[in-house]
Amino acid sequence: MSSPDPQVRAARNLTDPSPESTPEEKRPRSPGNRGPVVAVTGAATGIGELLTAHLAASEAIKQVIAIDERRGEVSEATWHILDVRDPAIAEKLRGADVVVHLALDLDLETDPAARTAYNVRGTQTVLTAAAAVGVHRVVLCTSAMVYGALADNDVPLSEDAELRATAEATGVGDLLEIERLGRRAPRAHPGLNVTVVRPTVLVGGTDTALTRYFESPRLLVVAGSRPTWQFCHVEDLVTALEYAALEKIDGEFAVGCEGWLEQEEVEELSGVRRMELPSAVALGAAARLHRIGLTPSPAGDLAYTMHPWVVSVSRLHDAGWRPKWTNEEVLGALLEEVEGRHTLAGRRLGRKDATAAGAAGATVALLGAAAVVRRARKARRRI
Repeated sequence: MSSPDPQVRAARNLTDPSPESTPEEKRPRSPGNRGPVVAVTGAATGIGELLTAHLAASEAIKQVIAIDERRGEVSEATWHILDVRDPAIAEKLRGADVVVHLALDLDLETDPAARTAYNVRGTQTVLTAAAAVGVHRVVLCTSAMVYGALADNDVPLSEDAELRATAEATGVGDLLEIERLGRRAPRAHPGLNVTVVRPTVLVGGTDTALTRYFESPRLLVVAGSRPTWQFCHVEDLVTALEYAALEKIDGEFAVGCEGWLEQEEVEELSGVRRMELPSAVALGAAARLHRIGLTPSPAGDLAYTMHPWVVSVSRLHDAGWRPKWTNEEVLGALLEEVEGRHTLAGRRLGRKDATAAGAAGATVALLGAAAVVRRARKARRRI
């Protein structure tokens, strides 16, 4: 579920290419391979690219159909270049047994209205097109964030727990709507099976509010909160998606590492100290900074660093899947990945700003920024 690169985001603002004029490269089918034909949307970048390469190398897969707005690097796949919102995608899916829909935009910097329009319309189009040409399974990838981060959550949550998230965090409203579309699709299109995969905190080339949390010089901890951390490496997500594509598992299930880490364990393993603030102060400052456009993360993102939302992964376990990564290993990989980056309240800082933030502490700098904004507003009103 990695966010698209800038070239892909820019392409979405252009007129969709004509299906007849798009370049395609065919992969010859092996007559001895009786596995499924799997189509992957969003196949040129992020998780889609990793899954496309993984499936193309698998002896259990007959053919991989790759769909994106530009051609990717996996030469073994059959490529179709178009926007997933284009109804012409139906013809490109013809002959596929399974579609894994990964063409989502969850970039922190994308305009929220444009992001929602792309994510929801794209999912609607893929589900309708798949049903129209006889695809029997669509795999959707959302996030365990749809369960919601609440103080009274069970630890761990059951995979069939109620989805209690709200649309107050980045992209979660889109994911909830995608899940709603997935539940409706089999009723509207008898014979279509929809599988939903919900990864926990995703790490490995990803850029989210939760990975940026570890780019701060101090880890913000809200007083009285109960943070818990359950990670999912992208390599484990890819193998879980493969399980779904091969119909080894269906329904709705979570994917992540075994167990979880408490906040104190995260701090000990990372060596990054905490900065603790009262809830009203932290949430109020985060909301103000986001409202005036200084940070990309809404205050709702903080809930996922305050309250537990770890999930059982028993359904995958029952199907025979096991994660290759532990929470400790994924946290270590994340810390290596973000080394040298500096973030304050979700906003990337330059080196000069980061030095100041490190000296003062991330949260002190956050509150100082809010105070500067208030003073500037008062000064404008006096003029």
